[in-house]
Amino acid sequence: MNLAKYIDHTLLKPQATQADLDKLCQEAIDNGFAAVCVNPCNVAYCAGLLEGTKVKLASVVGFPLGASIPSIKSAETLMAVEDGANEIDMVINIGALKDGDNTLVEGDIKAVVSSAEGNTVKVIIETCLLTDEEKVTACELAKSAGAHFVKTSTGFSTGGATLEDVKLMKETVGDELEVKASGGVRSYEDAMAMINAGATRIGTSSGVMILQGKTAENDY
Repeated sequence: MNLAKYIDHTLLKPQATQADLDKLCQEAIDNGFAAVCVNPCNVAYCAGLLEGTKVKLASVVGFPLGASIPSIKSAETLMAVEDGANEIDMVINIGALKDGDNTLVEGDIKAVVSSAEGNTVKVIIETCLLTDEEKVTACELAKSAGAHFVKTSTGFSTGGATLEDVKLMKETVGDELEVKASGGVRSYEDAMAMINAGATRIGTSSGVMILQGKTAENDY
C-alpha cells in the first residue's frame, strides 16, 4: 500500500515563511503526497512551486473557526481557485449546527461547493466540539450540500481525529463521500488505524516522519 497517496501534507501555522513553504512543497513532490494544504494567502505561491507535478493544492476556507458568513467563505473559495487551488477544506458554522440551524449550515456548505467550480470540497466539522448526534447531522448536511469529503478537525481546537469519529463519519456518509482524518495523526500506526477505520485522506504536518516510521512530537 502506498501510504503517501493518502497524505495531505499540511502547513497552517500563521508564522509559516516562504522557506517553510518551499520545504513543504518539495517534500510533497519527493514523497508523492496526495496534496499540500496551506492557508489562502499562500495558495498562489505554492501553485507556482507545484506546477507540472501530480501533487494537488488545497486551501482552507473559514479557517479555523468557521465563523465567517457564507458570502465571505464563497469569496475566499473563488479567490483560492483563481490562485490555483484544486481542493478546498472549509470549516462549517459550528455554532449554527449546535443551534439546530441546519438550513444555515447546509447553505454555508453549498456556497463553497458552488464557488469551488467543480473542485473537491472537504467539510471540516470539528468533531471535538460536537455530540455524536451533531456529527451525524453535520455529515448528512455535507452530503446533501454536494461536498466530496467530511473531515474531522482543524487541528486548532480542543482535539483531533479519533478512530470512533472516523468510523461514525464513514458509516454516515457511506460510499457517497470520503472521510479525511486530521489533527493528531503523528505516526505510521496512527495513519494506518485511521485508514482502516474508513479514512481515505490523512491531514498531517508529520507526513515525512510517518513514512519514515517515526512518531512526531506534535502535529499542526
